[in-house]
Amino acid sequence: MAIEQVREHLKRWGRERDIREFIASSATVELAAQALGVEPARIAKTLSLKDREGGAMLVVAAGDAKMDNSKFKAEFGYKPKMLTAEEALSWTGHAVGGVCPFGLKMSLPIYLDISLRRFATVFPACGSGNSAIELTCAELAEYSLHQGWVDVCKCWEKGS
Repeated sequence: MAIEQVREHLKRWGRERDIREFIASSATVELAAQALGVEPARIAKTLSLKDREGGAMLVVAAGDAKMDNSKFKAEFGYKPKMLTAEEALSWTGHAVGGVCPFGLKMSLPIYLDISLRRFATVFPACGSGNSAIELTCAELAEYSLHQGWVDVCKCWEKGS
């Protein structure tokens, strides 16, 4: 089960017991925010995208952020295209709703969007559609083994 891979991944930092599991689904930003009792923006959603060579990459962004095609293209040199649910599962080992930057089936490039930096802590999923963990942005960066911070989302503060 994918959540067990995430637990194993987080053991390196002694955080495997900090994963929260819910009876109700937390598979969308809105459901996760309800389960955690936080504003949706604090949910760290993981976007599964195709990379330039036909592989996959992940971008973790704030729950209220939306991908900006022109910013993405300026950063990576091509237009973003989401993976299908089947492709996301195949590349990450996590089903949509539980995709996260931890315990991945394959080593993938992971980027963190600056939309997350406005929060002291955020809540990424942990490999299942009913789990999350509270992390600082520094912890998210360390535990995800990310390639860097990027600015590829629309201005979330203005909702544009």
